[in-house]
Amino acid sequence: MLVRIATFNVENLTERFVFSTPDVRHSRLGSVRAHLRKLEASQLRSYTLDTMQLTARAIADTCADIICLQEVDDIETLKAFEWNFLSDVPGGRYSQIHLIEGNDGRGIDVALIARERTADGEAIEIVGVKSHAEVTYDQLGLAGDSYLAIALEELELAPQERVFRRDCLEVDLLIGGRALTLFVVHLKSMGAYGSDLNGRLYTMPVRLAESLAIRRIVEQKFNQDTAKKSWLVCGDLNDYQSRLTIGAERSGVRDFLLLGEETSGFDPLIEQGFSQNLVARRPVDNQWTLYYSREPSEAVDVRHLVQLDYILASPILAETNRRAILDIIRNGQPFRTIFPPGQEVERYARTGWDRPKASDHCPVAVTLEMI
Repeated sequence: MLVRIATFNVENLTERFVFSTPDVRHSRLGSVRAHLRKLEASQLRSYTLDTMQLTARAIADTCADIICLQEVDDIETLKAFEWNFLSDVPGGRYSQIHLIEGNDGRGIDVALIARERTADGEAIEIVGVKSHAEVTYDQLGLAGDSYLAIALEELELAPQERVFRRDCLEVDLLIGGRALTLFVVHLKSMGAYGSDLNGRLYTMPVRLAESLAIRRIVEQKFNQDTAKKSWLVCGDLNDYQSRLTIGAERSGVRDFLLLGEETSGFDPLIEQGFSQNLVARRPVDNQWTLYYSREPSEAVDVRHLVQLDYILASPILAETNRRAILDIIRNGQPFRTIFPPGQEVERYARTGWDRPKASDHCPVAVTLEMI
């Protein structure tokens, strides 16, 4: 019995636009500004529609029965998106929709949508949905970890504060009567914190704490018997084990250099065989799900391709599906994304240089045999 599962950071499912046209003070100038405001509003509506359609196209191309999502505004937005843009997707409606408001200051949440049945006709039942947004460092004993405690103190994070910057959404399912648990996550971003700081290293203690928290939640749920249970951690882990750096173009040729990292913020989730990163089964230079670039300011790599989006499988699921290879759908990437030779794809119609696009992330999907 097969089920297809995907994860996708949809990059702010509904953008919040701010109209910055100055106040009208003179009648003639005011009429011009009013006209420009109408043009701006029309352009933004067109852009939003294109973005939604491209996002829906990427979701459709996953052919997934169950999709874990990140950066969704709220459940009403998600329901409206499903109704207006996914209702005609082949395979049936994603009528099972779950989102619980998390901790993110921007209001972006993790969510899950699922069909009523798999492509093979097996029933998909959601039997439990639980948020872990309220759990604190103290409650999970993370404040007692000496290294982590020091690092979190440097970030001015108190033991009684919440661990997750968004949430760890725990979803229990029955697929044709067989149990599967999904943990939908979106870890702390690597955001820039000034030219004198390495954003990835500066924020890594938060991701390590989140990863430790996820691991302990899984262990507590299955009474330490995690290796023999069917579960997946799906989402944007906002860190990587390697990056494919992109050099300057010379005579139509670019240099791509693969650089490994000693540590990552999700190490606790894969150490000691706790889970397996299924994307790692792809060639090491073809695992990327996001293109990162910024204006050069110093002699460092400023463009690279990295994997930020993961499906981590429990040992028994990984072993049962040892030949399963994940698909990465990159057709919704903007034209500014630089593809390595041999990995180019045909972009969706109406995709722009930077916008509109399906997302800055690529969805990943895998078909698994249930046990």
